Amino acid sequence: MKKSNAFSRVGKLTLVVLLLIIIFTPFTIVNAGERGVLMEFGNVQRVLGEGIHPIIPLVNTVKKLSVRIQKQDISTQASSKDLQDVFTNVALNWHIIPEEANIVFQQIGAETEVVDRIIKPAVEEVLKAVVAKYTAEEIITKREELKSGVDNLLTARISNYHLAIDDISLVNIHFSKRFNEAVEAKQIAEQQAKQTSFLAQKATKEAEVKVNLAKGEAEAQRLLRENLTPEILLKQAIDKWNGDLPVVFGNDSAKLLDLRELLIGRSK
Repeated sequence: MKKSNAFSRVGKLTLVVLLLIIIFTPFTIVNAGERGVLMEFGNVQRVLGEGIHPIIPLVNTVKKLSVRIQKQDISTQASSKDLQDVFTNVALNWHIIPEEANIVFQQIGAETEVVDRIIKPAVEEVLKAVVAKYTAEEIITKREELKSGVDNLLTARISNYHLAIDDISLVNIHFSKRFNEAVEAKQIAEQQAKQTSFLAQKATKEAEVKVNLAKGEAEAQRLLRENLTPEILLKQAIDKWNGDLPVVFGNDSAKLLDLRELLIGRSK
């Protein structure tokens, strides 16, 4: 009986000790979408995943980094192949590679330092390198090709820093005010030239129509003259005759007019 009571007291004491250890042992919680960088006396050790992790007071510290996709808006300026100023607004989605969060923190720092020291300079440098390969006109007409070039070059550059590019968008590409005015003037001149060409073509067509009409009318008159015989004229006169014979008064006396003689005489 005494042994049973002793074991019971030992069990309770052990339970109390375990509870005290659990309660007073320091721990850290890594939330969803984060990774913890475990450090021992300031030296980076390893990556802590999501969940609860015990740490040793005064020995261990934990720095938490977000590994979620982050959006960064960056405005850049570059020069095109034909030396035009090109202004671009870039929307970049990126994230820290979770398994390499400890290296990122060790070599670069927290997220703000990643943006200032890596992301922004890389985007600006890549944009300048890619934009310089295209003329201003090509930047407008080959926008997808330009975006693809920026995406590929930036992805390769960023991967060296244990970061990943999820998406890049060239939200807005615009040029200097002087260039825009020159483009507008060129477009107006082209429209005016097209209008002038259209009016000239229209006048030429109208002149051709008039010439063709005149030729057609002349040809019709020629055919009419060739086919208009005395017999046809006589028949036309008879068809229109009302039955009264015309009378011609001369010096001697009146006489009836012979239509056949008149028509034949005219045809000669």
